[in-house]
Amino acid sequence: MKDRIDMRPSGPLWGTIRPPGSKSITNRALVCAALADGGSTLAGALDSEDTQVMMAALERVGIAIEHDPESATIRVMGCGGRVPAPAADLYVGNSGTTVRFLTAMLSLGQGTFRLAGAARMHERPIRDLLDALRQLGGGAVSEQGNGCPPVVVRGHGLSGGRATVAGDISSQFLSGLLMAAPYARGPVELVVEGKLVSRPYIDMTLAVMRAFGVGVQAESPSRFQIAAPRCYRAQNYEIEPDASAASYFFAAAAITQGQITVAGLSQASLQGDVAFCQCLRQMGCEIRAAADQITVIGRPLSGISVDMNAISDTVQTLAAVALFADGPTTIRGVGHIRHKETDRIRALATELRKLGAAVDECDDGLRITPGPPPRSPVAIATYDDHRMAMSMALAGLAIPGVSILDPGCTRKTYPRFFEDLESLRHGRLGRGR
Repeated sequence: MKDRIDMRPSGPLWGTIRPPGSKSITNRALVCAALADGGSTLAGALDSEDTQVMMAALERVGIAIEHDPESATIRVMGCGGRVPAPAADLYVGNSGTTVRFLTAMLSLGQGTFRLAGAARMHERPIRDLLDALRQLGGGAVSEQGNGCPPVVVRGHGLSGGRATVAGDISSQFLSGLLMAAPYARGPVELVVEGKLVSRPYIDMTLAVMRAFGVGVQAESPSRFQIAAPRCYRAQNYEIEPDASAASYFFAAAAITQGQITVAGLSQASLQGDVAFCQCLRQMGCEIRAAADQITVIGRPLSGISVDMNAISDTVQTLAAVALFADGPTTIRGVGHIRHKETDRIRALATELRKLGAAVDECDDGLRITPGPPPRSPVAIATYDDHRMAMSMALAGLAIPGVSILDPGCTRKTYPRFFEDLESLRHGRLGRGR
């Protein structure tokens, strides 16, 4: 892909699109299928950098995988909870789900596994997960002793028991523990300390586990009981479109005052990010939901104040919409996104100011007050963060002269994003791959 894309104002966008499969569900299903007894088929799976990194790592530890990108299908031959390889050196890129889920999964193995990634990955915290694994009898450590990757897993299985895990940095720590827990030698109790961020992702994890035959008893919102040892059963599993990716098209309808339908999603989705539409409704948009699609109709926008802790992957999308609202928008409850692919609060503040907004940055969010659009062309930095590229591109649908630098960073979760966005501009049916 080119080193920059020059956006052009579009006028109202109208159409229907089906984004590619959910990254979050794809990577969870890959872990459960890899641990299952027998062969599973994942239909509608996402083909992106994050899922490719996960598949490559699983193959290196001995899991047989057949991937057909054209049919969006992945065939996984599960190991029955017995990780085949005695050792492996794994590259996880900047995929948080891969490093966190596999650190827990490989603790079930018998051998030594090293997980390393991109430079930013080596700054992202993982100490809370390592501490919880040690409480369950695991032996994973931070190689540099700083609580960040690279991680070295000295696998000898998990004994089970009770573990506490902090919830204020990432829900992926708890998700990784939950998916590995059925293969411990005895029952597991997981207790969350503090506020759990992004709770809908835990509900997603529990739903994928149930689909593969293992239920979890939730004693309370912060206490989980997992019977062990148990084994996942191989499944033919359908993956729904990515709700975080859908948010960009919902936002495009809001910004251009058009009408866009996302096919394959409903308000009963496993993905909490469908609630992004409720933010747009509060801002003035019309939302029409059916059993297998959601439509957003753009209307004049008003600023809102909203806690986005549960849907933090859509913070950048709402920030782009806020540029076109009447009055300020305050986003709160999302301090944990400073630990993502970049410090997303700081990056947003920097780039939104280029687009004419006054931005007040705080520890757990930001306040965006729209201002006059810039009079000269603006190049938007993306910080090697796929969500910065996709969300800030939306501003260019209504503001002339906006360019997106390093648009190729969208390969992390949505390689064809700019093509699908362009398909709506020309009235073609966009089908994400």
